[in-house]
Amino acid sequence: MYTILVVDDEPNYLVVLSELLKDEGFEVFTASDGKLGLKIIEDVDLDVVITDMQMPGMNGLEFLKRVKEKISDLPVIVITAFAEVDKAVEAVQAGAYNYLAKPFSNDELIIVLKKAAHHFSLIRENTRLRNEIRGKTGFSGMVGKNPKMLQVYQLIEKVSPTHASVLITGESGTGKELVAKAIHMNSPRESKPFIAVNCAALSENLLESELFGHEKGAFTGAVAMRKGRFELADSGTIFLDEVGEIPLALQSKLLRVLQEKTLERVGGGITLEVDVRILSASNKELREEVAAGRFREDLFYRLNVIPVTLPALRERMDDMHLLAEFFVDKYKKELGKPELVLDQDALKLLMKLPWEGNIRELENTIERAAILCSDNHITGDDVQPDILYGDEKSSLGQEVDLRTLIPEGTGLNEVLYSIEKNMLKQALSDTEYVQARAAEQLGITKSLLQYKMKKYQIKKKK
Repeated sequence: MYTILVVDDEPNYLVVLSELLKDEGFEVFTASDGKLGLKIIEDVDLDVVITDMQMPGMNGLEFLKRVKEKISDLPVIVITAFAEVDKAVEAVQAGAYNYLAKPFSNDELIIVLKKAAHHFSLIRENTRLRNEIRGKTGFSGMVGKNPKMLQVYQLIEKVSPTHASVLITGESGTGKELVAKAIHMNSPRESKPFIAVNCAALSENLLESELFGHEKGAFTGAVAMRKGRFELADSGTIFLDEVGEIPLALQSKLLRVLQEKTLERVGGGITLEVDVRILSASNKELREEVAAGRFREDLFYRLNVIPVTLPALRERMDDMHLLAEFFVDKYKKELGKPELVLDQDALKLLMKLPWEGNIRELENTIERAAILCSDNHITGDDVQPDILYGDEKSSLGQEVDLRTLIPEGTGLNEVLYSIEKNMLKQALSDTEYVQARAAEQLGITKSLLQYKMKKYQIKKKK
């Protein structure tokens, strides 16, 4: 639904034009002069403005210039008498989208309005995409040949052309939003908005306003009408990340959008129609949330029409070389380091790590290494974490009551520092300070062992 502001000093004309536009499905605001019109522009998220040219006080041309100072891209349509076409041309030169000379037909008005509103929606979408690209931190392509990833690619190819809801599951950092974008970009809605919302990042009240919008005065701080993400995504796709975090009270409202394709803004009484494809993601097991009464069963089945499950990075370590090189290539360009390379010791170390943060953690590790490495050469020292884990999880914590070994009040960093230093000393002593053997015993690379010897000031044996 497009939102229109009509500015005219003739009350009867405002009423007639307002009713006509409402019958055509527009949401309409009216103002009897330019000053009131400017106030509405500040308070309402508009798509088009219609203004009469001849008005007392601030005329249409002055009003147009003030509008352009506030929102330069907002389309303004000027209505003028037939004898004042020269003024209308002046208005177009000043930034008006178009003009209509009286008398004009209703059909002519509606066609011009819809074109203007569509034009503005494209401008806003292009601006949003530019901002997204400028601030983008994730990788721009899906990388990997692991069989589980090949299954994901096949699912994307099958579901993208449809309008079905898709629920993407997987651990944090596995690339769920990337899958959602791939589905959108390969769908018939490709040219329409893709709007992402992190449902875990907002309180219940803020999330409701973010999703469904609000009217001016709906709550403290609501100083202007704002459209929600569903309205902004109209005819496109909305991606609800961490959908399992949506409170039960809001889940019923979300279900209504899925079932009836309608919503109401917070504090509003107007029912708005929206055509939005919903893609959602969760790192929780939503079936368990349903069983626990924290997630509506009917909403779960509405969202889970097509399930897509992403593997954790540790389940696709055969992709590590491709992923690591992908990120190295990325930061070659971003950091202006065309000679940047990843050595084999570093790759071997990357293969040993548990990657609980998955792809996101790997990218952060490569980015940090690319910044801090010497001579554009990423070594094992550059990609090492503070603590390394072996291939299998230790059962020490389960078999030993650590409270009998660690004095009360001892901090975690102090304990870890002491244990790591003693393990290094013991391994070096056992192997008579042959560093290659000591590193093998510890399950780390020789370069990492040397780094830790420097860290703990362990001297080489003479």
